[in-house]
Amino acid sequence: MDLLRTARRRSLFSEAIYIILNILLAVALLAVVLAVNVPWPAFGLVLLSKWRVFAVRLRYWGANIRANMIDAIVGFSVVIFLYAASGDLLTQVSLTALYIVWLLFIKPRSKRSFVALQALIGVYFGVGAVVQLSPSWPSSLVVLLVWLIGYSAARHILSLEHESHINFLSVLWGFILAEIAWLTYHWTIGYQVTSSMQLSQAAVITTLLTFVADRVYLSFKRDGKIEASSIALPMLLFLAVVALFIFDIIRRDVVL
Repeated sequence: MDLLRTARRRSLFSEAIYIILNILLAVALLAVVLAVNVPWPAFGLVLLSKWRVFAVRLRYWGANIRANMIDAIVGFSVVIFLYAASGDLLTQVSLTALYIVWLLFIKPRSKRSFVALQALIGVYFGVGAVVQLSPSWPSSLVVLLVWLIGYSAARHILSLEHESHINFLSVLWGFILAEIAWLTYHWTIGYQVTSSMQLSQAAVITTLLTFVADRVYLSFKRDGKIEASSIALPMLLFLAVVALFIFDIIRRDVVL
């Protein structure tokens, strides 16, 4: 019994330390952003938080990096959004709170639904952050980064399914999102959410399309065919949102 109590105390202590360190990471990112005008220290802090990726033999680095790409994408994206919201403390604090929710309640989960949610959040945050910086970047860099985001998201989901064609499908999905990034690079549209933050059309479209693709893959994987009932609602949601975006583009007299 004493052994069980000791193990339980150690488990609770480890859990408390884990929670405290993750909260401190999010708060430290906000503090660095408020104190320093360049993003590199904050990016370095995100990388430092991933030290366990490299605390193994060199031959395991590749697998660890791929497994942690979505978390890294979300972390880097939060830094970009925090800097984009400079001067808007309420938005910055809200982003910090969302990052804490990610670190404590979403990232650690391993159920299939949470893994898919992690990938979708990675796509939305990642593409949104790239779009945020894209006006000062060449289209080739934007396309490359979005390809990496799509590749990482697909691999994040497929690794749970023990997919034999994981590399091909991940690369393919990266190319699909990269193509969308290339197209939207020339007519980026955002919707004001706060005084310093915008909702990117490209981020919404790529996230919803990834959601639809996940439902299609899951239906085929489990049933051996694509069941219309399994993908009808996600597809209708995607088409409805795209239709709204197209209507808004026409209303704005934007030439595609």
